[in-house]
Amino acid sequence: MGHKNKPNRGSLVKQVQDTLDAKLQIGRKKKPDKLSGISQNYIYSWETYHSYLKHCCYFVKWCKENHGCKTIEQCKAYASEWMKTREHLSVYTQKMEASALVKLYGCTLEELNIHTAARQRKDITRSRNTVKRDRHFSESNHAELIAFCRATGLRRTELKALRGTALYQDRSGYYLHITSGSKGGRERYAPIIGDKDLVICLCRRAGDGKVFEKVPSGADIHSYRRDYATAIYQQHARPLEQLTAKEKYYCRGDRKGEVFDRAAMRIASNALGHGRIGVIAGHYLKEGETWIINMDRKLI
Repeated sequence: MGHKNKPNRGSLVKQVQDTLDAKLQIGRKKKPDKLSGISQNYIYSWETYHSYLKHCCYFVKWCKENHGCKTIEQCKAYASEWMKTREHLSVYTQKMEASALVKLYGCTLEELNIHTAARQRKDITRSRNTVKRDRHFSESNHAELIAFCRATGLRRTELKALRGTALYQDRSGYYLHITSGSKGGRERYAPIIGDKDLVICLCRRAGDGKVFEKVPSGADIHSYRRDYATAIYQQHARPLEQLTAKEKYYCRGDRKGEVFDRAAMRIASNALGHGRIGVIAGHYLKEGETWIINMDRKLI
């Protein structure tokens, strides 16, 4: 009869969900928490939550199958072993899975005895190769979506959540007020460039409704964000010979030797919703002559 007094923890998947649910804080501002050193205690966006939930469930199911674990605490001891089985995945995926476990257990990578390789820009495959789903995406049939993306730089999740009421105007121009679907739940005003008339028209037409009812899976949203980031940077970049050393950003790794205007990078970073300008140099600004993009072109 003693078993009746044991707490009902539920399945491993339920334990993971309950733990992550307790840390979910949609709408909470991340920046003050980072300054206070408590951001590791919370999850700020649905995108992060669903990603962590999926990969933490992979982990606990593996622990159950291979070690007979019944609680997530029992699984904790096998985090390092699990990550070794994931070494065939990209470094970026490994980093994300490690972050998911850190969030689940509220500890550090060192405490979990997890070590992942350093990320290299050359390892990125997103938006560099044609994949199967791309072959079914017609750019001519989705010209408005592509032009909209290049004019606003939104993420896929932001596009899906965007409503016409996000359109905002002040003395400096038109913006999209992003409050849903952003990374880390960060709010921002994304400046509209390029085909502004199209963006304004689609937003006003949508009104309180969604601007895009569906975003095709084959649309290479990241590449359009790169176009947007490069154009924003070009608008604000100053001649490098006029800048002091402190005003310049010197790339490292496989982009060593390239130099950017720090101030222009910060503007582009803020427009995209990123907190670190190094992300812009590594993943968004295009190399060499391909920086020159005419964002006023319209796709017909």
